Amino acid sequence: MTVSTADNAILDNFGAGSNDNQAPVLRYPVICIDGPSGAGKGTVTWRLAQALKYQLLDSGALYRIVGLKAFEAGLVAADGSQAIDEMAVLALTQRLEIAFVPNNASGRVDILVNGEAVGEQVRNETVGGYASQIAVFPKVRQALLKLQQDMATRSGLVADGRDMGTVVFPDADVKVYLTASAEARAERRVTQLINAGQTADFDAILATIKARDDRDENRATAPSKPAEDALLLDSSNLDADTVYAQVKRHCQDKGIFFNS
Repeated sequence: MTVSTADNAILDNFGAGSNDNQAPVLRYPVICIDGPSGAGKGTVTWRLAQALKYQLLDSGALYRIVGLKAFEAGLVAADGSQAIDEMAVLALTQRLEIAFVPNNASGRVDILVNGEAVGEQVRNETVGGYASQIAVFPKVRQALLKLQQDMATRSGLVADGRDMGTVVFPDADVKVYLTASAEARAERRVTQLINAGQTADFDAILATIKARDDRDENRATAPSKPAEDALLLDSSNLDADTVYAQVKRHCQDKGIFFNS
């Protein structure tokens, strides 16, 4: 699909509830790709955004950014043993200027925070643990909610996360929940680290993934789970091309037009 214009935008309140005094929000087509880390969400999200010329939203990176900056500010402990001051993390979050800049050369999205490139730090496995610690706070989640929803008022959007289809964009045009076994995801992470010239401990990575899954699936606020109307897709034994083909076909079935 070509870049969306105001002519094919949608008037919506993103599930905010009926309010005669509230002006409707102008939004464009939204595709949500939810699921746990390592299931392949980033790859399929990137390919969809490139094919459709949509914006890309990596919501997990938002929480990783806040987690990283909270750790740097001494608000979060690496081992999770420190009590976290939710209001201090909220204040820090509200001061951040975040930008996602597609990098066609690398096939990834460059992440800028207050003008500083933090992509490599944000993708670190340890930072994922910081993100999971701060993602349980309702006020922090609310501070990031409007930022995410505002992205759908500017162009078509492919959103990658854990609660995109259930909380952030409950009225999204397409919802996919992409998962994989913890073992498959750990193997992928080990391969990724080795290919990057780093050492990798499979058992440690597997334990980290399982612990994070438990926190994300059982938190009181916006737990990670499939939307009722989402396509459920297990990528444990599928390669990236097969996953993309199945998700693309689902998008087409939902009325999303691809030029190629």
